[in-house]
Amino acid sequence: MIIEDEKGVTPAVLKAMEGTTNARARQIMEALVRHAHAFAQEVQLTEEEFEYGLDFLNRIGKTTNDVHNEAILFSDTIGFSTLVCLMNNGKNGASETAAALLGPFWRMHSPKTENGGSIVRSDTPGPVLFADCLVKDQNGNPLAGVEIDVWQSSPVGLYENQDDSQADMNLRGKFISDAQGRFSFRSVTPAGYPIPLHGPVGDLIRAQNRRHFRPAHLHFLLLKEGFKTLVTQVFVDQDKDLDNDVVFGVTRALVGNYVKHTSNAPAPDVTGEWYSLDYTFVMEKGVAKLPHPPIK
Repeated sequence: MIIEDEKGVTPAVLKAMEGTTNARARQIMEALVRHAHAFAQEVQLTEEEFEYGLDFLNRIGKTTNDVHNEAILFSDTIGFSTLVCLMNNGKNGASETAAALLGPFWRMHSPKTENGGSIVRSDTPGPVLFADCLVKDQNGNPLAGVEIDVWQSSPVGLYENQDDSQADMNLRGKFISDAQGRFSFRSVTPAGYPIPLHGPVGDLIRAQNRRHFRPAHLHFLLLKEGFKTLVTQVFVDQDKDLDNDVVFGVTRALVGNYVKHTSNAPAPDVTGEWYSLDYTFVMEKGVAKLPHPPIK
């Protein structure tokens, strides 16, 4: 099709896509073209801005490596990841859900850990945390045999793959819920942390004069056949960045009750300040499948 003017570009591209045999792929690509073209027309995109945008996307790819995924970080910081998560969980978006972002630091093959065991695998100073959790279905029945991955940053705000001072798989563990649907573990209380700003996402955050911190949280991934895999985070309720999460990941269902104690710790070696967390996870019926690890 010969293009007469700018108004003819979008119809020509859509016409060229008519041979797409996969109906879903055609639907997605046609919508992408329509919205992308409409965006360029709405802002009257200049050639210099277009070239900058392409370079920005190229830099996202170049900044991604085995231990850092800039594409996920970009999606997170513009709220796209959270939007897709909420659209696809909680009765297909009809209600609040306990699902949340996977984040860029999940690793497969976390060490199997007995219920009540510790995920602290190297010297990690900070207030001790004892977590006691319940897993149930949407009818309130406890779910036994759920495989649960737990991971978190250290109290200095770094995951073990970011910090050479931490042992491999520090603050990571894999648990199995018992006959009552419960699992528990010992750790240290997580801390909030800044997102990496060394790549193009950093340029975006600085240009928007945004605070670049995540509130303190624990990560969980729950897997059981017959149920939709639940990926979630449980945030520290007193964190100053709860209302200002740089990746827009905090929903009310994800704010935990981290209780501060100064005595009567569950373990004799714990003195002074410590925290407890009781939290209940609800899994939806569905297909169990693991996500693709964002890092190696």
